[in-house]
Amino acid sequence: MSQVALVTGAAQGLGKAIAQSLFNAGFAVALTDADEQSVIAAANEIDSSGERVLALQLNVLEKENFNTALQQTIERFGRVDALVNNAALTLTTPVMEISPEEFDKVIAVNQRGTFFGCQVFGQYFADQGYGRIVNLASLAGQNGGAAAGAHYGSTKGAILAMTKIFARNLAASGVTVNAVAPGPMDLPSVRDLVPADKLEQIINDMIPVQELGDAGFVADMVAKLASRESSFVTGATWDINGGIYMR
Repeated sequence: MSQVALVTGAAQGLGKAIAQSLFNAGFAVALTDADEQSVIAAANEIDSSGERVLALQLNVLEKENFNTALQQTIERFGRVDALVNNAALTLTTPVMEISPEEFDKVIAVNQRGTFFGCQVFGQYFADQGYGRIVNLASLAGQNGGAAAGAHYGSTKGAILAMTKIFARNLAASGVTVNAVAPGPMDLPSVRDLVPADKLEQIINDMIPVQELGDAGFVADMVAKLASRESSFVTGATWDINGGIYMR
């Protein structure tokens, strides 16, 4: 039987691309999202037969939703081998204008949601003696970002630390935990968030390779880290940012 992966925030954008790449790599994929109708449509686009996809509603604010999605995926496919924590709320509010309510909302979705995913699936994987967790961080968590809000960048920085914490705690149980940190991607969501003139300035003046990133390449990197072959990689952050941040 093929391996099984669950992806959060998979209804569109990078999450959907990741689900597609995992499917292409032979995984059975549970696509999850807070928007149930959209995630059902995304799953149908990837596999209209429904043989290797499952669409589930999952609100990352609720830890119990992760438990439920885990059990539903096991019931459908027999097990789960990999988790991709992709769900995120991306806002670009200027730092001095972020309200307490907006700050808390972004922290809850991005940081707490990733933590719950790592906690619930990490325990399951440890009990099984095998698992792969891939967290979506961001360039914004490394250098403060080019356009995203301070709350978004803060959560992505926290995810980098969280990845190391879970990697260290789960390594002896056959579970690896890694992060991927993309820079500006050529996605509709990015073009919607960043005004065209500012985006052009970012491409020409801030990105050494002077182009936006390819979501498909990022998705393929995630699929590689979710594979059995990635056993010697854990606690690492993979930078895909066109040279904006070098280390």
